[in-house]
Amino acid sequence: MVTDTSPHARGGGPLVVPALSVLMVALLAVGWLLAGHLVDGAPPLAVAAGRTTASFVVITVVALLYPRSRSEVRVATARGGSVALLAFLGFFAYYSGTLLGTGFIGASRVGLIVSLLPCITFVIGVVAFREPSTRRKVLGTVLAVVAACGYALADASAGDGAGSGAGSGALVSGGLLALGGTFTYAVYGYVYRRRMPDLTPVAALPAITGAGTVMLGLTVVLFVPLGGVSAADWGGIAILGAVLTAPVFLISHELILRKGPLFTSALALVVPFLVRLGEWALGREAAPGPLVLLLLLLCAGGVWLTIGGARPAERAPAQVHTRPGTEVHTRQGTS
Repeated sequence: MVTDTSPHARGGGPLVVPALSVLMVALLAVGWLLAGHLVDGAPPLAVAAGRTTASFVVITVVALLYPRSRSEVRVATARGGSVALLAFLGFFAYYSGTLLGTGFIGASRVGLIVSLLPCITFVIGVVAFREPSTRRKVLGTVLAVVAACGYALADASAGDGAGSGAGSGALVSGGLLALGGTFTYAVYGYVYRRRMPDLTPVAALPAITGAGTVMLGLTVVLFVPLGGVSAADWGGIAILGAVLTAPVFLISHELILRKGPLFTSALALVVPFLVRLGEWALGREAAPGPLVLLLLLLCAGGVWLTIGGARPAERAPAQVHTRPGTEVHTRQGTS
């Protein structure tokens, strides 16, 4: 849990938050577009493993730059059971599900499913952890899920892209994979808050991403043929992890310190729109029609209802994620 509220964390002037917000949204959108391109030419699990490895390297370097982080990294590494569980939920299962799903239904649909993370987290909290519920949150969750399902069906029938051309079986399979990955990431948020509440995310992430790298790497070595992966694809995977994913983790946590997890979660609602427009601009999908745009707006509105309306006292404990990352994170940024 992020509890550091030092002046350094809050300083920097009035333009810091807008600049970080725009940068995080842009990185998330470009990351989804690049991931969608990469899984067309490389096995999704190889993309997941390479992305996690590159993120691990960058985040570890950042953590080791600061003496306090170095001591906390050692503390996190000593918690082997917690690290393994978090790595499985937040990296192995999440990235496997979302990237395999991207191969079936395309990045924009998977991105929209991932944007349901606050809604899924809310449902898990109510059912498994007895979190308080409100009519507004229930209505928002139902609206977001229905609109996301409608969007997937409407856009699949209207588009020409890779995801659009898939049959109903592929649509269901890809949707379930992405939904399963998002579900495990929602559980990850609760587990992270309970197992690592005394450590800053940048100190806990090296151990967790390192364990995730080992899990995904072993899976790829044992089960995934890599002979057809080109050097360009490996370069793209490295860029996805080091240049796009790792910074999202760090920026999202900085925004959580400055503005809170609800604000950071809300930023991710812009990402599906940008990804969908980006796929159209790149020729991967047809232009979005009025119905598709309406369903995107309804889904965003539903998620907003779910994450909105929190009392100030509820915000502090939620410092775990936003990933979009998107990922530790109140990385509801969903990377």
